[in-house]
Amino acid sequence: MNNSYVADTMAVVLRLENRKLSSKVNSILESIELGEASLFIPAMVLAEIGYLSEKKKIDTNLQEVEHYCRKYSTVSIEPITEISIHSSFQIDDIPELHDRIIAEVAFTKDLILITNDPVIIDSKFVSTIW
Repeated sequence: MNNSYVADTMAVVLRLENRKLSSKVNSILESIELGEASLFIPAMVLAEIGYLSEKKKIDTNLQEVEHYCRKYSTVSIEPITEISIHSSFQIDDIPELHDRIIAEVAFTKDLILITNDPVIIDSKFVSTIW
């Protein structure tokens, strides 16, 4: 098993809300929380969680994500940079901008993206797991 991963918005939300995840994803997240692997959370995920929380579409919020990152030293936020924006436009088979920016982290780091989004799963630019 690879020892570094990238998580999309729903993967983070479902983990923080203790909702159902696949056994594969649960196993990966447990290994991250035990310090055996690392997780990158794209900054765009924070933006989406903040927005969804504000609109009362999810129960979790930015403070819970920040707490999760502080609690587990193997979890970090990956910033959005000018370079990452340019790289995201190489991913031309994911039409939604936010998803491209999330996928870009996995693409440029050559890591597996934890996602259940069928459009991202079908992308030729990223490897995914769910």
